[in-house]
Amino acid sequence: MQEQSTNPFRLRLPLWAVVPIVILTLLIGGGAGFLAGLFVPRPADQVATTCPETPEICADFAVFWEVWQLASERYVDTDAIDPTTMTSGAVNGMLDSLGDQGHTRFLPAAEAAAWDESLRGSFEGIGAYVDVRDNRPIIVAPIEGSPAEAAGLRPGDEVLAVNGEPTDNWTIDQLISNVRGPRGTDVTLRVLHPGETTPVDVTITRASVDVPSVTWRVLSDQTALVRISSFDDDTGTELEEALSAAQAEGAQAIVLDLRNNPGGYLTEAVKSASQFLPSGSTILLEANRAGRQTPTVVRAPGVAQNIPVVVLVNENSASASEIVSGALQENGRAVIVGEATFGTGTVLTPFRLEDGGRLLLGTSEWLTPEGRQIRGQGITPDEQVALPPAVAPLSPAEVGELSAEELSVIDDAQLMRALELAAGVVNR
Repeated sequence: MQEQSTNPFRLRLPLWAVVPIVILTLLIGGGAGFLAGLFVPRPADQVATTCPETPEICADFAVFWEVWQLASERYVDTDAIDPTTMTSGAVNGMLDSLGDQGHTRFLPAAEAAAWDESLRGSFEGIGAYVDVRDNRPIIVAPIEGSPAEAAGLRPGDEVLAVNGEPTDNWTIDQLISNVRGPRGTDVTLRVLHPGETTPVDVTITRASVDVPSVTWRVLSDQTALVRISSFDDDTGTELEEALSAAQAEGAQAIVLDLRNNPGGYLTEAVKSASQFLPSGSTILLEANRAGRQTPTVVRAPGVAQNIPVVVLVNENSASASEIVSGALQENGRAVIVGEATFGTGTVLTPFRLEDGGRLLLGTSEWLTPEGRQIRGQGITPDEQVALPPAVAPLSPAEVGELSAEELSVIDDAQLMRALELAAGVVNR
């Protein structure tokens, strides 16, 4: 199955990290990479009716059918023999052998239909970014103002069960399909909060969730705290408007908070980074399987080229967040504060399959402007500042309510250090 680059319906799709694909406001977190932006149908004349490989490979593949037949005919639990489930398991096992777990993956037809719906922007659910890391489903971050946040979910929560069903060995798609649902209905998650030893049951009423992309406040020290929660359809435009408005209100420095941001659209990451960089600056390099690198550069100057910038990241900053932070770091435009990022780097291309399913296949990867590989490594901050598991990053709305005295004793050590660096520039 080959990529059809001449497809007339080529479009940019979300690039998720941790895949944050939004499905009924349950948003996938950093582990699923980002999408290259084209649906590639599988032409009918390319559907294999005989083994298309060498005789040696075809002979090895015969073992699969031998095992299939034996399992189908002789396994003791006949109710467990489900050809669709067995096929999905076989395909995912094959893809896992490529070493790109959580990124390259297969979506059966029903999950692919829900995935398509998510791209159309139908958002009902609990409002949380999720991921599966080390075979553990986790909450990357609740969305600001969402039912998940109101119910007390925290970044890093391990999801042990959904409605009483254990989540052992669940994929991201299984987690989403079990948690999503129409507004007004309840779902109960058994979660283990970071740093705690006793799980708790959290019942959440699903709702329509307005997912804010960019929020900001100008603080008393002339620093603007700007948070990007994810890189959605209009993030670049929203960021441009926020930066312009913040500077009009007297902001002399920017703290750009990308913590717990699982990613989003590649185009919006490029637009966002471009707000801080001069024309011609390299934002990222995209490397194909042959090693050829294609740069993406700033096409037009942004509105915040000269204002000092501090960027906040953590282990849940993935995909598009890493593109932006890496670009600003290597172009000398920002000091990066926090913890090493997740390390997403696979560019996913979605292939439409004959039965309505999807193959999300890593066909290339992105590198920083200087050619550093981020997949599996992440962006290393200039200043590493850890945050205790029980301390949640403060939002611009929360910080905006604090006095200067209260702000000086916040538990959010990462934000405090970023504000200290920004204030040092402003007060020069």
